[in-house]
Amino acid sequence: MRQRDIFWFWLPLFASWLLMTAEGPLIAAAINRLPDEVIMLAAMGIVNSLSVTIESPIINLLATSTALVRDHASYLLMRRFTIHLCLILTAIAILVGYTPLFDAIVPGLLDVPDEIARWVRPGMQIMIFWSAAIGWRRFLQGILIRFNRTRSIAWGTAVRLLASGGTVAALAVWGRWPGVIIGALALMAGVLAEAAFATLAVRPVLRGELAAGGPAADGPPLTYRALLSFHLPLAATSLLVLLMQPLVTSSLARLDRPTESLAAWPILFQILLMARAAALALPEVIIALHRDRNTFGPLRRFSFTLVGAVTAATAVFTLTPLAEFYVFRVQDMTPDVGELALSSLSLFLLFPALAVLTSWLRGLLIHGRHTRDVNVGMAINLAVTGATLLFGLRQTWPGLPTAALALNLASLAEVVYLTWRTRAALPADLPLFGAPQVGQI
Repeated sequence: MRQRDIFWFWLPLFASWLLMTAEGPLIAAAINRLPDEVIMLAAMGIVNSLSVTIESPIINLLATSTALVRDHASYLLMRRFTIHLCLILTAIAILVGYTPLFDAIVPGLLDVPDEIARWVRPGMQIMIFWSAAIGWRRFLQGILIRFNRTRSIAWGTAVRLLASGGTVAALAVWGRWPGVIIGALALMAGVLAEAAFATLAVRPVLRGELAAGGPAADGPPLTYRALLSFHLPLAATSLLVLLMQPLVTSSLARLDRPTESLAAWPILFQILLMARAAALALPEVIIALHRDRNTFGPLRRFSFTLVGAVTAATAVFTLTPLAEFYVFRVQDMTPDVGELALSSLSLFLLFPALAVLTSWLRGLLIHGRHTRDVNVGMAINLAVTGATLLFGLRQTWPGLPTAALALNLASLAEVVYLTWRTRAALPADLPLFGAPQVGQI
């Protein structure tokens, strides 16, 4: 397996994640040019945080679909499973947006200031179908990855970006609604457009490789119980990942300069998401392409190359005027919020590199069906994050530096654990970091 083959398989997935991460900055830039931008940006960050937390059980449908959909029967079972999950999460979103559960979570559990919390509710009410749209398209995108249609995923994300960007631009120019309403409508327009595109893009696969009457995949047929056993640890992992956002948000609301920190955090998070786009595209590459000893070495080399590339790219952005240009020119942030974001950015310099290592190790474990190890690794990550944030609260440390310390330490702890578990899962003559025995790769 050549590096160029891995690169061309990975590139559309990377482009998809990169385009997806551009959605948040587009919406934030529009909100920053509307009235009450600090309050609206803080409210939009909480809307996004809660929405992605609700959707967490279906985020890893991408990995599950890539790994398990092999024939028509497994496709039908996976489709039924996806619909069940989407219905459950839509019901949860309705409860959060339209019942007293909102007051228990946002002003109560998260302790969000009243001037921000009052704008979070209408945003959550608009986002009730977010999880269903995300779940459906990730299920279909997993199939596209499995059958080497990764370019369609990148095109689908471009459609999403055009829909969300066009919506936010039109409403910001001609609408009279508050920024959080415009932002939520733009996000919903984007995910619905991408889900529709994925439904069209997967049709050739359904008529071909997954057609009814086609050959069954080798091995025992997939059962609902086996599907649950595979996916539930990944769903729990996603939930733990996304619980981090409300955890950080809640801590920032209780530390110094809460309004400015809550307004700066979404911008920082978007920058980190863009920096991690290369890593986020990696697990499905490992799952789809890793076959045996002959593929392990090339995929490892590609992953290590990404570690160096993302570290260099992050350093160039952070340590040059690019960061200042992005924060003050592109995002048009107020001086106090912008300076707060810039002063914290360098604290995340190694965070994207740790994300690449995490994604590589997760991909190897998921490919080997060791999904519980992935779940435990994320639980360790969340535990370290929570403990560090709690210590920072008790010591009254500055908000964003405390968040940076927590996330970096947590990522490092997860990499250490996943390294240990992956070494145990690999054959003894196939070392994770050292040179393999001659003739094995």
